[in-house]
Amino acid sequence: MDTEADAGIYALESAYLDRCVQVGVASGRVLSVSFPDVPDEDAADDLPLLDRIRAYLEGAEDDFTDVDVALTMPTDQREVLEAVRGIPYGSQVTVSKLASLVATLDSDDDGDIQLVRTALAENPAPIVIPDHRVRDGPSAAPPDVEQRLRSLEGL
Repeated sequence: MDTEADAGIYALESAYLDRCVQVGVASGRVLSVSFPDVPDEDAADDLPLLDRIRAYLEGAEDDFTDVDVALTMPTDQREVLEAVRGIPYGSQVTVSKLASLVATLDSDDDGDIQLVRTALAENPAPIVIPDHRVRDGPSAAPPDVEQRLRSLEGL
């Protein structure tokens, strides 16, 4: 993993997204990825992960599966987001298919489908956890960012 920083807020400006990508890190793990119009005034830009995100936004394939993300949420939601991380670059699945990828969920159960949708909406780290690859689910990224990420990957 390349979040060598112990803790802090890091940001890059993206012309492609027409906004910033801001990453929160603690204990070497990604806590959050957000998309503010302007970065936090204390944000630094010296995080190696930002170089990878910049390259990704310029068209380089990256699945970010080696990036350690701190997922502090209920186990069933964490399992959903871990399954999302397994969706390859340039591929997409439905909410129902995603539910079927999680051993403890039933893709025919309305409650389990809602759980998947909730996990996607509460994803703390879009891009690193690519919820934009779930075509009929909510994304934690703003709609314009989600659409640009989908376009970037040809989805």
